[in-house]
Amino acid sequence: MGRAMLIAALQPFRAVVGVELNPDLVRLARRNMTRWRKIANPQAPMRLMCGDAADYVFPDGPCAVFLFNPFGATVMRRLLKGMARSFATRSGELEILYVNNEQESVLEAQPGFVRLFHGQVKRSRRDAKADSQIMANQPEGEYASADYEDCSIWRWVGKPATTREGQAPGRIII
Repeated sequence: MGRAMLIAALQPFRAVVGVELNPDLVRLARRNMTRWRKIANPQAPMRLMCGDAADYVFPDGPCAVFLFNPFGATVMRRLLKGMARSFATRSGELEILYVNNEQESVLEAQPGFVRLFHGQVKRSRRDAKADSQIMANQPEGEYASADYEDCSIWRWVGKPATTREGQAPGRIII
């Protein structure tokens, strides 16, 4: 519904871009963006695209990506491989903030990314209140809530160079 974008836009980023596949959620997020612009003081321009995040073309310059467990393993692999292609010559220009990181093993298996942080982050009171309202409307307790989210932060450092024999020389080319 655009909440991550709205919060990010309060910071002085060059731009905040959201990508959502579901057109109904895009419409809802755009409505929220319109309201937000009227009541908040966004520091960054916001843009929302309807499309497949795995096909997103990243702009030049440093990028931060926020993921709240948006995909299963298959789509996550596609996304990470696309990121690796986009940032192949841009070491250190991509960081991923991954919350509710159920596909952590997919990131661990993707060459070129290093984990900077892995742990639990306590929920704010506002998040806990919003979650309790959402949970009250879930059929048969489909989802659960805790006082924290499992999180990780990853940085693209590039793929290890290989020798003619195909063996990694033990260093990263930056």
